[in-house]
This record gives sequence, structure tokens and C-alpha cells, in this order.
Amino acid sequence: MISRDLPGLLLLEDGRLFRGRAAVPGTRFGEVVFNTSMTGYQEILTDPSYRGQIVVMTQPHIGNYGVEGAAEESSRPQVEGFVARNFTRQPSSHASEGTLPAYLERHGVPALEGIDTRAVVRHIRKEGALRGVIASGEPEIEELARELEGFPTMTGRALALEVTCDAPRELPAEGRERAHLALLDFGAKANIVRSLRQRGARLTILPATTPAEEILRLGTNGVVLSNGPGDPEPLRGPIETIRELLEAEIPVLGICLGHQLLGLALGGRTYKMKFGHHGGNQPVLDLATGKTLITSQNHGFAVDPESLPDGCRVTQRNLNDDSVEAFDVEGKPVVSVQYHPEAAPGPREASAIFDRFVDGLQETSAPTPSEAP
Repeated sequence: MISRDLPGLLLLEDGRLFRGRAAVPGTRFGEVVFNTSMTGYQEILTDPSYRGQIVVMTQPHIGNYGVEGAAEESSRPQVEGFVARNFTRQPSSHASEGTLPAYLERHGVPALEGIDTRAVVRHIRKEGALRGVIASGEPEIEELARELEGFPTMTGRALALEVTCDAPRELPAEGRERAHLALLDFGAKANIVRSLRQRGARLTILPATTPAEEILRLGTNGVVLSNGPGDPEPLRGPIETIRELLEAEIPVLGICLGHQLLGLALGGRTYKMKFGHHGGNQPVLDLATGKTLITSQNHGFAVDPESLPDGCRVTQRNLNDDSVEAFDVEGKPVVSVQYHPEAAPGPREASAIFDRFVDGLQETSAPTPSEAP
């Protein structure tokens, strides 16, 4: 067990320094973001969309219910580092298989506690997402600052290529098979896979670099573009693949990074957000119904609505900053959502988009995302 007296620190690229204790020792660099979810820390840790990032939790007590294998969204933690006000070392849950600090230590994820996480969050909200370094012991601050200065920013990093699968694999539908879908894996969460299989979809999961001709040869009923980390713009190969899929009129569902890639394939642009959306309480307004969804989100880039070509219609907006949350394409079977309809963690009220997409595969066009009745 790691001593709770071992000092630790979080240094940001603008020189702001936060001192605390090293729950798990180590040194790691990454973009520092905050997550507002009150539960679901293990799902957050294992979400491939967090590759390259140090995550600060706003909930002060993290680890209350321990960890369990069923909560993982990928095979291991993906974050570069983890920061909380306090880590619970005596969890209370019948399903717990161990403590969160031990889990982080086992996977070599540096973790920091005992700092004012509210101050960190207020600083990031003011200055925007910053590169940072989490370190333990008494490192030389000037040396860390020099290394941090040379660490790459998130813009321009094709991190999805680091988390995609190595080879295609097949997964059967749960229950009666209703459709065969290709899932382009840019860092797909396990609950996207579960959500589709539970609705009768047989899946062929494909690496992010799979060319369009290979996807079309599968004869699937549709294609799902998954979530994933990093900047969408450097993914030139996948963008061209999506463009060819759109020309082939095959139904497409884009989620998070997949939504951004769809926007780029249609000729639009994306931009880096100030501090992104990370948490399970993002309000989304459906412009057709006037109803609001509370959604789970994790992204630092967004689609520029002014760049979308004629025929693209923004159908949902974020109520906090008016960013694009969904769009459709006139005459094409396309559904595109910025949020995570599969949740894990977070509210599940947006999950009906999976039903509408699978149901719509038998129709001439895919459904427009909107609030479930």
C-alpha cells in the first residue's frame, strides 16, 4: 500500500502549481480536463476517449463503491493521470472487487489527492484546457516545466489510431438478429457494443483505417462511427472512407468523434473547445420538439455549424454553449450525435437513438435524433 504521506503535485503549462499527496506515484504528462460526473469513475478511467488526458474529478470523494470488472469500458485505464480531492480506501458495495487506489496502482496510473480540485476546475474554466504534468515526490519544478513545454498539445494528435482494434472481429446479436452493422473503432466504448447487440445487431468491429471498399464488401445494413480521443482533423484516411460511405448511401450513425468525422467528411470544419464537455449532466435541446435531454459527454472538439454545407441541418444544440449536438443530412440516411447515447456513466435518456437507428435500417432513410416520446 502506498504511503499517504508521499507528496505529489500537478503543474500546468501556465505555471500554476497545485500540491497534494501521491495516491499512486509516477510522472505523466497530458491535457488536464475536469469531469463533473458524481459516479462512474471506473467507466471514465477506461473510456478510450481520455487517451492523452489527465482527469480531475469535481466530486470530492472518489472510490466510494470500489471497482469491478463489469464497469470497465475497455480492457484497462486509458487516462494519463487521475486527480481527486480524496480517494476512498474502504469502499462500500456488495459488488466491489477491490479499492480504486489499488486498481490504479496495478495499472500504473499516477494519481493525486489532497489538492483543492475546485481551484483546479475554476482555473481551467477561466484559462481553458491546459497541458499539465502529474508527479510524485519532490521533483525539480523547473525541469518539469521544460519538459511540459515540449509536450504536444491535443490539437493535431491522431490519438484514435492508438486505441483502435488491431484486427476485425465478429460479435453476434443478442436474441433475434435484426441487422448486421459495421462498427468503425476509433476507441469504441464497451457500452456502445452492448447497446447495439441488445437491439439485435450483429457487429463486425473494424480498425479505424479500414478502407470503404472493404467495409462495403461486407454487405452490412449500416455503419457506426464510434467515439474516440484526440483531434479528428488529422484522421485523413478515415475521413475519406466516410466520404465514400456517404456516396454509397449506406446508413451511418456517428457518435462523438464519429460525429465530428462525419462533419469533416461532408466538407465542414471542427474547432478546439475552450475546456470541452466532460460529464454526465450536459443539457441538449432538441430543436424540433423543444424538449431537453440530459446527456453524457466527453469531447474537446466540436463541429462548426457555419461550415456545414447546404443540406445539413443542425437538429440539437447544447444549452450551455449552443454548440452542435446533432445534425442530419437531407436525402441521406445519416444520424450524427455529439453526446454519448450509451452513457456509462451518466443518464440513459438519449439511448433511444440506437432503437431509432436500428429500426430505421429497414426504411428508406435513417431517423432524425430527437427526444423519445
